[in-house]
Amino acid sequence: MATEIEVGELLHQRGWRTEFTVAERVNAWAALVSTIERGYGDYIHEYTNDLYCRNWLHEAWLLLDDHIVQLWTPQIKALDDRYKAATIEDDGIALDHFHRIPGPDLWWWRRHPRILTGDLGRSLRAAGAIGTDPDTA
Repeated sequence: MATEIEVGELLHQRGWRTEFTVAERVNAWAALVSTIERGYGDYIHEYTNDLYCRNWLHEAWLLLDDHIVQLWTPQIKALDDRYKAATIEDDGIALDHFHRIPGPDLWWWRRHPRILTGDLGRSLRAAGAIGTDPDTA
C-alpha cells in the first residue's frame, strides 16, 4: 500500500490533472455535498466534473495505506450519507443523457440532486429527473 504522496503521484500519472491530496479531495467532496444540499444550480457539465472528486477518493482508497483509510473513512462515510440524503437514486438514468455512467461501484453517479434548481435542474428535468424546484416553490 502507498502513502498519500505516492497515491497523489500515481493517480496523476494515470491521468488526474494534478497530484491531489486526500484532504483536498475530501474538502472538494464536502463542498459539493453542501452545495447539493442547498441546491446545485450550475451547468450539468460542471456538476459531472465536480463528481469526479469522489471518483478520485474511490481510486485512492484502493491504493492507500490502511491507517490513512481508517483515518479518513468516517468523514467520507458521513459525507456519503449526506449526499445520499440530498439526492435521489435513479440508476443514473438522468445523468446518462449527459455523461457516460461508470460501473456500479461508483454509486454516486446513479443519483441526482433532490433539489432541481438552475441550469442543472432544467437539464436533469428535461432528461426525466423528478425532484423539488425551489425556484417555483
